[in-house]
Amino acid sequence: MSRDVPIHSWPGSYYINSEKRWENGTLSLTRTMVRFVSNQSKESLAGFRLSRIMEIKMESSSFIFSTLTVLEEGNVKHWFGSLKPNRVVVYNVLEHFWRERLLSPSSEARGAECQPSKGRELINLVAGAQRRLEDTGIVLSHQGEQFDNMMQGLEKIESDLGVADKLLSGLESPSWWPFGKLPWKTQQEAKAEDAARAAAASAAGRGSSRNKVIASIPAVVTKGRDSDLKPGCLLVLVSSLEVRDTNCQLLHRFERNEIDEIRVHSPYEITVRQRFIGKPDICYRVLSAKMPEALSLLEMQYKKKVEFTSEYTAFKASPVSSPRGASDMEGPNWNEGLLQRCQETELPLEVSAGDLSQLQVHVLQPSVSQAEAQELKQMLMQLKNLALEAETELERQDEVLDVLTSSTDQATMHIEKHTCRMKRLL
Repeated sequence: MSRDVPIHSWPGSYYINSEKRWENGTLSLTRTMVRFVSNQSKESLAGFRLSRIMEIKMESSSFIFSTLTVLEEGNVKHWFGSLKPNRVVVYNVLEHFWRERLLSPSSEARGAECQPSKGRELINLVAGAQRRLEDTGIVLSHQGEQFDNMMQGLEKIESDLGVADKLLSGLESPSWWPFGKLPWKTQQEAKAEDAARAAAASAAGRGSSRNKVIASIPAVVTKGRDSDLKPGCLLVLVSSLEVRDTNCQLLHRFERNEIDEIRVHSPYEITVRQRFIGKPDICYRVLSAKMPEALSLLEMQYKKKVEFTSEYTAFKASPVSSPRGASDMEGPNWNEGLLQRCQETELPLEVSAGDLSQLQVHVLQPSVSQAEAQELKQMLMQLKNLALEAETELERQDEVLDVLTSSTDQATMHIEKHTCRMKRLL
């Protein structure tokens, strides 16, 4: 099953407490499990769920041997050593996925499963709103093009007025006049410079709306190799991608037109690359338990630049999300998980066997399935992105309208002054 495909693996050793020895093998992290497989016997020496982890620490053994320890429920402690590239990287990745799993609100998942409304109706409503918003975006784009054409026309008018001003200045100051400009020369040049400064100041505020954050996900990031994976976050903005550290300090900002490739290795891992000629590329690797939430946005914003690798195909057999209800109920604890969910839904204390089975079926068949909830979440993220882009375009058009108004007033004033100057020459 693709659920068992490792998200990341590291060579290392595991301490077998019963035999008092270290065994070489591979430590791997899947969507719900942590496993250690021996290189010699190919057997799993340790395997436990992320939800059962109580603590992850970096410690030293009795021989001052740097190790990574994982404390499991039941006070069972696992020791891992000789981890490559180093134990800090392994600790950062394991701690990130464990923390994000603990922070996942199971109560919200149960609430989503028990909603009385039908998932498909909600999806159809959101799809209709998305189509209307897309049509609005097309109209806004066409309107923005018209504004840009008007700006080009005004720039041409201003250029023609500049030529007319030079010609009038030549007529007002003939070659035979020895004292420079004639006394009735107006101060229109100074006023024109003031108007130009005001237009530049209004244009300086452009682009502020392009820095609005669409999504922010915690992640483990590195520049280039895996030996330097550190906690941080990935910010998806309207016009760029930002990689930051745990202190929210900017590590690198990828503008939309600067990104050459976004390679998806798995639903939880991507690399963003910016290529250069004559110097090394800038490449950041981002690993996050919340990456599925950002993938839909990246696919929509960078359609031609997103590339799915062969490693990604191993994860297609099951949904990218791993909700607590489905994963934790596998194996021998299925009945315990079912009874716990029935207790959480406030079932009667005394029910017959037949009634209990019907209640179990009702609990296990929610009105909104997990796949529909995930689809709704992605569609809402896309709606948010479309709304932010529409807001950005509206703000840009408001600024263009202000510039058009001021430019039109200036052009009208210049035409009136040129008309007066021509009448005076006549």
